Amino acid sequence: MGGMEIVMTNAVQAGTVHFAAGDGAQLEAYLAVPVADAPRGGVVLIHHLPGYDEATREFARTFAVHGYNAVVPNLYSREGGPGISYEDAAAAVRADGGVPDERLIGDVGSAAAYLRSLANSNGKVGVIGYCSGGRQALLAACALDLQAAVNNYGAFVMSDSPASTGLHATSLESRLPGLSCPLLGNFGGDDSYPSPEENARLAEALDKLGKTYDFKTYEGAGHAFFNVNRVSYRAEAAMDAWDRIFEFYKANLS
Repeated sequence: MGGMEIVMTNAVQAGTVHFAAGDGAQLEAYLAVPVADAPRGGVVLIHHLPGYDEATREFARTFAVHGYNAVVPNLYSREGGPGISYEDAAAAVRADGGVPDERLIGDVGSAAAYLRSLANSNGKVGVIGYCSGGRQALLAACALDLQAAVNNYGAFVMSDSPASTGLHATSLESRLPGLSCPLLGNFGGDDSYPSPEENARLAEALDKLGKTYDFKTYEGAGHAFFNVNRVSYRAEAAMDAWDRIFEFYKANLS
């Protein structure tokens, strides 16, 4: 008896790739793409401070299922390498105060160029990040030619990071005039970094600059409400924010 023929739709391919950064370093990255070859937009996912983890790679596969080419550059590639765990690489970066802003811009720019080089790219690229990656998504959108940016609870946008955090993150206020694309923001009402007050200051600054943005604050949600592996996870807020993200990308990356 013959086996059943498998017919799949919405199939995706995913795995590790490498490409050169602007400074010549080889970046490890996780790529997830739809198998269908119709032209499509790309998404650069910026992982959070704990590093290049499985949760972020799962997000990449989610975007691929929804029809986007998605790539997660390992921002700690230079600190990593054979025999070095992602956790150890993250610890080394954190000990140095985090990824320097100019290096981040270069690496996201290289990831965006990689997405645009794919045969099925429509030339449009968005960026998204969570926590420290939320700030970095906005940073990248202020320095690069992108078509959409999503900041999920990124702190230290309108103020410098306190010394107690060990990070060397500076305010992005002076960079906001360079914002190249619409910005979506998803925040927790119970979050302290960023606080609702900081998000309000960001909205006010964007209004003065005439930038396009759409912010939503979820009451009862704190920091990291997207993270299903933490007690901070808030299903209702996360599900609504996912809907907002997919609608936003459909409008700007299709």
